[in-house]
Parts: sequence; C-alpha cells; structure tokens
Amino acid sequence: MTPETIKRGSDWLTGAGLRPTRQRVSLAALLVGDGNDRHVTAESLFAASTGSGEKVSLATVYNTLRAFCDAGLMQEVMVDGTKSYFDTNTHDHPHFFWEDDGKLTDAPAEQLKITKLPDAPEGAEIAKVDVVIRLRKRA
Repeated sequence: MTPETIKRGSDWLTGAGLRPTRQRVSLAALLVGDGNDRHVTAESLFAASTGSGEKVSLATVYNTLRAFCDAGLMQEVMVDGTKSYFDTNTHDHPHFFWEDDGKLTDAPAEQLKITKLPDAPEGAEIAKVDVVIRLRKRA
C-alpha cells in the first residue's frame, strides 16, 4: 500500500467519525485507496488483506465491515439470503449478480425503471428496495 492509499482510507474513516485504527485504515485502504468502488465479501477482503501482508483475523474483517456499514460508509447487499456482499457505493443502485463466478457488480441505474411498488401492509413502511439481477453466461 502506498502513502496515498493509506491517506485516502484514513480520510474515509475520519470523515464518517470512525477512529482510524491500524487495522481499519489497512482495510479501508484496500477498499477505497484507489478511489474506485468495491463489492467485497468478508472472505475476499480477508484474502486481499492477507495478500498485502496485513495481519488481521477473519472475525476482525467481519466486525470492521459491520462498523463501516453502521457508519454509512458501505451498504450490505444480500444474495440468496446467505451471502453478504459489501458495497462502497452507498447510493441507491441496482446490481448484477454473476452466478457463474459469484461476483456482484453495479448495474446501470439509469436503465432501471420501477414505476410502482405494492402498498406496504398496514402499520409498515417501505424502508428500502434492493434490486439484484441474476445473470449467467449463455450456453
């Protein structure tokens, strides 16, 4: 990691009011250090961290991702109710889930048109709408 990626990660944390611990800064630098958005699983971020020489446990990665979500730095995207992806792009937007390789990518939001949602049941309100479009390669 370069000083620039570490600074970008540290600034990302402090901008959200999170204390920039060594492990948080390291993970933040991997997530936003190059200025690009990421879709990661805890396992893929753990592997990237290990590959960069940072010593961090998988449990710490999970806890850190949860703290980043709670601070509004990331959003969690559930696929199949069993697999969580974490997205550094927190704006509302749809996703493509590539079934063949298990990747999550952004879908073009400007092409999505939702014209009407069903009414929420009595006593409830719609908190969020997640759109995950599942793709597979043609045979």
